[in-house]
Amino acid sequence: MLEMTSITKRFGGLLAVNDVSVRFQRGTINAIIGPNGAGKTTFFNLASGALPPSSGRIVLDGRDVTGLRADQVARLGIARTFQSTTLFDNATVLDNLIVGHRLRTRSNLLDVLLGTRRLREEEAASRAKAREALDFVGLAHLENRLAGDISQEQRKRVAFALALATDPTLLLLDEPAGGVNPEETDGLAALVRKMKAMGLTICLIEHKMDMIMNLADHILVLNHGEKIAEGTPAEVRANPVVIEAYLGSEYADA
Repeated sequence: MLEMTSITKRFGGLLAVNDVSVRFQRGTINAIIGPNGAGKTTFFNLASGALPPSSGRIVLDGRDVTGLRADQVARLGIARTFQSTTLFDNATVLDNLIVGHRLRTRSNLLDVLLGTRRLREEEAASRAKAREALDFVGLAHLENRLAGDISQEQRKRVAFALALATDPTLLLLDEPAGGVNPEETDGLAALVRKMKAMGLTICLIEHKMDMIMNLADHILVLNHGEKIAEGTPAEVRANPVVIEAYLGSEYADA
């Protein structure tokens, strides 16, 4: 699905990601873990096209996408959420989601000025896709609520729905359970499994290890911008290098 080979990113003298190679298989849940400052978010920025790599190669579904812009990568099927969920708080939840499907429309300024049939049809399609995504994440009842009036957990779900409205094949989720309580974390984990069941490939950054160990098929561990381990949850939690660098001694006998 996605193959990143010898990816390196330098910011002046800082080596944020150093010669990292990884493959994410289609239809799997993948996790990237590691201490703060390990290079996880930079790695996501490289995968999504938000940043170009200093060196290395990124291949999506057999196509070299190295150096493509974020909007170009998104049109090819990669959607992304962010650690801090930013919405248009003075707009309704539904209006926030309509923006997502605009990625797949072709209407331009002339269509707007003339009120063309294409504009009307695409507006209806974007609204339908937004409602479909909102229903999928369990928030259909909130479509007319102002985004600024919903809870943190609901904002996380709206972020998922916004990503889904772009019709992705690969979802990059940056700390999807950040700032929510354990019960809400379980609900978001169930939603990630639901997205996998519909055929999506998922990669997430998360610090909640119980969630990751019960959710991921494959884990990549970064430290100081370098890959120090990868494998199944069982392999990663038993790896002494990972225990030393990140997990801690409580995982040694788990």
